[in-house]
This record gives sequence, C-alpha cells and structure tokens, in this order.
Amino acid sequence: MSSPTDPPLLFHPAPGAVYGFPDARPVAQVDSPYQRIEVWDTAQLGLLFTLDARPMTSVGDEFVYHECMVHPAALAHPAPRKALVLGGGDGGAARQLLAHPSIERIVVAELDAAVVSMAREHLQDVHHGALDDPRVQLVIGDAARFVETTTERFDLVVFDLTPPDSPASALYTAPFYERLKSVLAPRAMLSMHLGSAQFHLERAGALVRGLRERFSMVHVMSAFVPLYGSLWLMALASDTLDAASLFKHDIDERLTARGIDGLRYYDAALHPALFALPRAIRAVLG
Repeated sequence: MSSPTDPPLLFHPAPGAVYGFPDARPVAQVDSPYQRIEVWDTAQLGLLFTLDARPMTSVGDEFVYHECMVHPAALAHPAPRKALVLGGGDGGAARQLLAHPSIERIVVAELDAAVVSMAREHLQDVHHGALDDPRVQLVIGDAARFVETTTERFDLVVFDLTPPDSPASALYTAPFYERLKSVLAPRAMLSMHLGSAQFHLERAGALVRGLRERFSMVHVMSAFVPLYGSLWLMALASDTLDAASLFKHDIDERLTARGIDGLRYYDAALHPALFALPRAIRAVLG
C-alpha cells in the first residue's frame, strides 16, 4: 500500500479524461537523457512501468498487447526468419517472436538503454529472459537510423513504440514507411499499435490512411488492454500477406505445427474476432 504522501498514479489519455491506480506504490525512477522512467507496483496489474507518465507495460496484462501485436502477423507468414522490433526494450515482443521456431534473428532497436536496464531488473515476468537469448540483438539508439543504414531484410516488423506525439513521432511518417519498405523481405508484414478507440480514434484513422497509401493490405484489430483503460487498436500492413483472411483451422494448424502453446489471450477462436470492429470505429478508419 502507498503511504499518505505517495501521489496517486493517474493517466490522462485525453483532455477531461483520467483513470489510474490510486494505491500504486512507486518502486523505481530513472531520468534518462530521453525520458523519465518509473516503475510502480499495483494491486490490480502488479509491476508496471511508465515513460513520461504514460502507461507502457504491466506484468498483469502485457500478454494481451504483445500476443496480439506478434502472433497474427507471425502466423500469416509461412516461416518468418528475421524480425525487427522498433522500440520494445521491455522484451515482451521479442519473447513472443521467439515462440516461432523458424525465427533465427530478432533485432530490438530501442532508443533508451535505461529502458532495457529497467526491464532486466524489474520486468522478468514480461521478457522471460528474451533479452538475453542469442537470437536477439539489442541495438541501442535511433531506430530510424538503424533502418536507414541496415542492409538486412526482415519478415516481420513490430512497432512497439511510444505514441506518435512523442520522441518517436518521425517513425509514424510517410518518409519512414518508404524507407521501411526497402528493408522488408518479399513476403513481410508489419504490426503497429494505433492507440485508444475512445481517445485517439481520429489519430488512429490518420495512421491507417498513411499505411493504406503505401501497403496493399491493411487490417485493423482491437483488444481491450486494462493498463491502457480502453479498447486498443492495432494495424497489420503488408503487400503480400493477409492475416485477416486466415480461418480458425489455419491458425490451429499453424500453432500446432510450430509447437506454440501456453498463450493467455490469443488463439484460433479469437483470431477472427480481433478484426471485428464496431461500425462507428469502421466509419472513422475507412
């Protein structure tokens, strides 16, 4: 329990909206050259961390976000070998990617080394050691710079970044998408989180339109993420792969063939439901 002098952990996803964890207990705080990193302990979701007072990941519900951001895209690919995670310093996306036996290499391009250090110390229940797997390479620095200079080609790209109104803003732009396409393998897919359906819908619509201008197939998924206090929107984009068209038996067969079990949120039965959006949301997203 927090003491009377501890401030409540409150989030402000939009003007006039607030939610949070009034009994959260502060565990750690680091002011890096890029942002303030804080770790909190909560009764509802266990340990969680924030960047500049924004919720990022919690032990209690990270599986919802990370499983949806990784597995629909990875299962749409017949045998993904290389993956690039933009951001992702908590290791959650890398952990899910490693479940696919064809994966040979994952590059985690994380801006802030302090985020990785925080995850190693406090978020073992999120990454499960993935950050130290020999198939995972941590590249600390500007992810855009990595994309500009690499000669590798990736089968999967996961945008596990802070939102567009943050230091990651340049990675949500048309010029970056164009450069990113040059590092995609012939059969490749990217996944991107779009934000809250309640609080960021117009911004999500703009992101989807930007993706549709550059990729042949763009599909939007949704899942309720308790830490984010909202139905959360995510997009899959590709010129060659169509995750939304996969049937339940396709997903069942691929999960079995790859020996993937123990998932806590995503499975074959859920897969088609991820793409079923309310009409009001579809109207904005197009």
